[in-house]
Amino acid sequence: MACTHTTADDIVYNLISIQYHALKAAQAYDGYAADARADGHEDVAQFIEECARTDGERARRCHELLYRLTQDGLGGS
Repeated sequence: MACTHTTADDIVYNLISIQYHALKAAQAYDGYAADARADGHEDVAQFIEECARTDGERARRCHELLYRLTQDGLGGS
């Protein structure tokens, strides 16, 4: 039997929060990588870009999980 989740459920809220923060961090990393490159630290820039990819994947995974949790529609809050 499928569970009905609402927008107020902790599990839904938590996944949305993780997704939001992962996307915000991934966006900020662009500037961090540019700063590292401007200072001649290609190795640091590559590490920061790896962090951005990891956060991007985290956001995508949250999206998949949210879809699975809510594919039958959200119940009332």
